[in-house]
Amino acid sequence: MTVISKLDKETEIERLDASAVNSAKVRQPLYAARKKIFPKRATGAFRRFKWIVMLITLGIYYLTPWLRWDRGPFAPDQAVLIDMANRRFYFFFIEIWPQEFFIVAGLLVMAGVGLFLITSAVGRAWCGYTCPQTVWVDLFLVVERAIEGDRNARMKLDAGPWTVDKVIKRVAKHSVWLAIAVATGGAWIFYFADAPTLFVDVFTGHAAPIAYITVAVLTATTYTFGGLMREQVCTYMCPWPRIQAAMLDENSLTVTYNDWRGEPRSRHAKKAAAAGQSVGDCVDCNACVAVCPMGIDIRDGQQLECITCALCIDACDGVMDKLGRERGLISYATLADYNDNMAIATAGGTSAIDPTRVRDANGKLSDRLAHFHIRKIFRPRTLVYFAAWSLVGVGLLYALLTRDRLEVNVLHDRNPLFVTLSDGGIRNGYTVKLLNKIPEPRTIIVTLQGLKGAEMSVVGIDQPADRSFAVKVEPDKLTTLKVYVRQPADHVEGKVQSFRFVIEDKSSYETDSYDAQFEGPETRR
Repeated sequence: MTVISKLDKETEIERLDASAVNSAKVRQPLYAARKKIFPKRATGAFRRFKWIVMLITLGIYYLTPWLRWDRGPFAPDQAVLIDMANRRFYFFFIEIWPQEFFIVAGLLVMAGVGLFLITSAVGRAWCGYTCPQTVWVDLFLVVERAIEGDRNARMKLDAGPWTVDKVIKRVAKHSVWLAIAVATGGAWIFYFADAPTLFVDVFTGHAAPIAYITVAVLTATTYTFGGLMREQVCTYMCPWPRIQAAMLDENSLTVTYNDWRGEPRSRHAKKAAAAGQSVGDCVDCNACVAVCPMGIDIRDGQQLECITCALCIDACDGVMDKLGRERGLISYATLADYNDNMAIATAGGTSAIDPTRVRDANGKLSDRLAHFHIRKIFRPRTLVYFAAWSLVGVGLLYALLTRDRLEVNVLHDRNPLFVTLSDGGIRNGYTVKLLNKIPEPRTIIVTLQGLKGAEMSVVGIDQPADRSFAVKVEPDKLTTLKVYVRQPADHVEGKVQSFRFVIEDKSSYETDSYDAQFEGPETRR
């Protein structure tokens, strides 16, 4: 039977038979068969933080469509709704119309700049904690561990023959994975319609075909990416590992193996020290490799597969605690600090690493060592990113606070441009569109300004021609009016005349206007 792990009698540290199957040193060709990774469960501060992030992000995704927000009787009460049928996007108290899609574009720009900011400051924190691929893989691993056990048990089960117990466990695991995948696809469609209503329609077979197609596609992708492909999505499909290098500099925080205190590593540190050999803090227990969900060895240096989830830090800190040594053999560190400490350990690069150089006479880590300080985050690059991010955010906020909730748009009839009446007067036709952007009915006063002696009549309103009309508009709707403007013969100037349509809501004092043209018979073209 293969020995998966054993206890070192000298250090009492469990030594794991773990190899970095996805390491840069042994990376397989793109079309090579995937080598399975069985990450061991980690415990520690970063793992707890990942649990919190996973619960928050999954909670937001699955529960948001069920939140309610009262917008009155004329608008949906779902807090977050992408209403494709009526071309609206509702986000709590914010309602976005199609012509205001620049707000969504601005939010996407903020997300991109924010990603640059986070990466330049703390490396691939997005990948390690909040990326959907990472979150769902974590969720699938929770299910896998609960059913099949931790790393050793899963490896033994995978290598063993197909018994009844193995079949039951595999069927149970994949069934739960499929249930999660279906729930993921189901939650997505609830953002596009009233969630309770659509939920009933889906289960009674009355939902639109596109709803079932969407659920099926997202079920397949979630199950495949989160359960079967896992680290391959990050390594081969995602472009960000190859882009993020441009976002980093020597002061960016990344997960780092501090070989200036860990090398030379030894599994028998006490014997080596007794023999007068130089020994680092790393006992080569492979705990960092065993917990890595990407299947790499962080001791090989920075690699594009590393998502900086910091689970290797938790694993290594646990080993250092057992050995009575300082934490931080693997830690978040900057390249600048690493190089400064490496210069101390190698006497300025003139010799091999000597871990005694980084310790004082009492065996403690030297005060000369460089450590990360929060001030290093505030440097020109991150300040520029933050300024750009803030500028876009302030611009969007200003646009939201100052946007018109009442708008008018006017289209002049193209054929004919004007009509000469029997009394010599000139009539022009216009299509006037009144846009009411609040979920309440309004009475809008439409007024003609300018154009001496002119009057207007509105089709569908049984009132004498006048320069002003009161029009009732529906809540959160576009109301279209056919308006004819007539100018008496004695006021026709025989050229294009400018005038203005002005609309006003007396109750809210909101107004808008549109500059229009009145065409006459002698207009030159």
